[in-house]
Amino acid sequence: MTALRELLREPLPVVLAGARGHGRSHLVNIRRLERLGLVTLAGVCELRPLDARELDGFGTPEQSEDLDALLASTGAAIAVVCTPIQTHTDLALIAARHEAHLLLEKPPAPSYAAFRRMADGVAAAGVACQIGFQSLGSHAVPAIRRLIGEGAIGELLGVGGAGAWVRDEAYFRRAPWAGRRRIDGVDVVDGALTNPLAHAVATALALDGATRAEDVEFIETELLRAYAIESDDTSCVRVLTTRGTRVSVAATLCAETPSEPYVVVHGTRGRITFWYKQDRVLLQRAGHGPEESVYGRTDLLENLVAHVGGGAGLLVPPGATGAFMRVVEAVRIAPDPLELPADAWRSEPGAGAPRRVVPGIDGLVAASADTLGLYSELGAPWAPLPRKAVCG
Repeated sequence: MTALRELLREPLPVVLAGARGHGRSHLVNIRRLERLGLVTLAGVCELRPLDARELDGFGTPEQSEDLDALLASTGAAIAVVCTPIQTHTDLALIAARHEAHLLLEKPPAPSYAAFRRMADGVAAAGVACQIGFQSLGSHAVPAIRRLIGEGAIGELLGVGGAGAWVRDEAYFRRAPWAGRRRIDGVDVVDGALTNPLAHAVATALALDGATRAEDVEFIETELLRAYAIESDDTSCVRVLTTRGTRVSVAATLCAETPSEPYVVVHGTRGRITFWYKQDRVLLQRAGHGPEESVYGRTDLLENLVAHVGGGAGLLVPPGATGAFMRVVEAVRIAPDPLELPADAWRSEPGAGAPRRVVPGIDGLVAASADTLGLYSELGAPWAPLPRKAVCG
């Protein structure tokens, strides 16, 4: 940290676009890095200006609802974009036009075409772009890849991900784009696999080493919903990589009991389970007792600062999320999610609003991670036939 601070002649000015909702976590992190002397908050782009309480400790950064004008007036070196999914590409390109380096929240775009337009545009501008998959900053990811490469669990059989979360009715009312597949013909593609549990998908692909778009052979999806929304809240996906690995993720926002999401790597002589929000890894293999480790994590904005100021390699450049974007595209072009029958879910009181629960879904999510099977293959009576998208 001291070495990086010495490389920087002065703290890098940062503009944050989208400072409420999930953006608050970026505000907290920028405050941390500001105290370390690495950045300074030069501006905030919000439709409604932040008040003094929200900006406590920051002084008086410039505020505007116009990112173009804000970047021009502040001369920011870095733009953090945490706005609705459908705005990511255009705002990223505005930042690139001002030669501002980017931390772009996941998912980076609502379609593969929009992703390519963004990635090609920032590359042409010569600016760095980091995609906000924080789990890929975990030191556990390269450690697990080393274990796989060393044959610790034998031959790789596949990777399964599981995410069983609880979200209530208010979650889908928090923003006009929440739970939407498109708005006025514009793609949004919000959904369990593409947004709240997108980290499970990206992490599972990363552990297999299948991160580029060209690493994907084809994708199968099963998209369902218990809530009265457009997008999926209970879904699963299975990717066949070009080297023949199966990578599956099952996700729900209608769990009976919320649990930590995880990814499990299956081998012929063992398995590795990674609880990616906790950076916790469990290695189980033949002839050994279970081995549990907790790893550190590199913050993605800090890594971007180190890249801009000291030449460090980016942890999550756009190219490292191409395979994930193939999954987003498969979800986008799939038929609209199947509405679960009324007897497949029940309503329960939530913390602030009612929530919908799909009985038995917790077990199905775990079984999918264990077997790499889709809901329809695991006997779920409400599951549709899987939809296959060829990506070659």
